[in-house]
Amino acid sequence: MTTTAPTTASRPDPVGTSRQGLGPLVALHALFLAGGAVALALDPPAQGWGVLACVAAYAVGLPLVCRATGRDDLGALAVFLLLVSVWQVLPDWVLVDLVGTLRFPDTGGLRVDDAIPLAMAGMWLAPLFVALALSGGRPGRAAVLAAAVFAGAELLAPVLDLWEPVGDTARVLGVAVYVVPAEAALGWAAATAFALVRGRALPVQAGAALAVSTLYLGALVLAHFLVDVAGWRLTV
Repeated sequence: MTTTAPTTASRPDPVGTSRQGLGPLVALHALFLAGGAVALALDPPAQGWGVLACVAAYAVGLPLVCRATGRDDLGALAVFLLLVSVWQVLPDWVLVDLVGTLRFPDTGGLRVDDAIPLAMAGMWLAPLFVALALSGGRPGRAAVLAAAVFAGAELLAPVLDLWEPVGDTARVLGVAVYVVPAEAALGWAAATAFALVRGRALPVQAGAALAVSTLYLGALVLAHFLVDVAGWRLTV
């Protein structure tokens, strides 16, 4: 009788570990930044419409460029993170209408409940993609990179009239402190979820993306409570 050695299911290669196709991806991001600069230089309401068009073009172009350059790993990552970005409208909505610590200036374009620019449904894609692609799929590294990338975005956003913190929150250089640990948690959760559902059906990935945004919302509220609300005292 002959026996065969047990086989283990092959796992996909770690995301972002190859340099193949980096040139076109760098060019795409340079075009995105240039297009964003042009859109932000416009006066409202053209500014809002320009930002929406730029974000939509990037969201469509990123997976296509990844696939065209043979980077199916990054293409799959881009699709998953686009799903996350769409769900991220919900945490932003809660911060605007319930918690009261965030405001999006009305610069034109479509808005959700007159509270959030529709462009935000795709605006999370670029920073998350950069953080997770550079992390090589490692959740811990993704958390650190996400915190760094988003901290930079939080610094620039009020200057660019994209969004701004409001209310009674602790801030450093104009950045609300509570958002940084939450955005680190977002990077960790996105990397972990992508590793679990990569290659699965789109509804499964959409559910995982919603779970990521839900965890992020919980991290936001918890961090806001611990940083800005809790008294940290014992009473009798």
